[in-house]
Amino acid sequence: MIANEMHRAAGLFAPADRERLLGSYERVLRLTDLTIATRRGSSLRRELLRWRDLVAAQYISAGPSPAAHRDAFRVLLEFTPTAYAQRPYVGV
Repeated sequence: MIANEMHRAAGLFAPADRERLLGSYERVLRLTDLTIATRRGSSLRRELLRWRDLVAAQYISAGPSPAAHRDAFRVLLEFTPTAYAQRPYVGV
């Protein structure tokens, strides 16, 4: 679900889509928080907390960067082998 929202946000970098992009980042952050809450004591939890900081920086920046978004999305997909296999289909 987090990756779905990141993929959706990838097409929202036009100035007219700023509010939709912020809404998408809010959903990404919320979904990440929910996932982190279920991963007590997991190394994935630690990595998700670090990754969340990347998305939060995009959310609060004056002008989110498509390149930084793409990099964060790529890192998210590298967390699990199943998600990693999807990289060619989403263009990261």
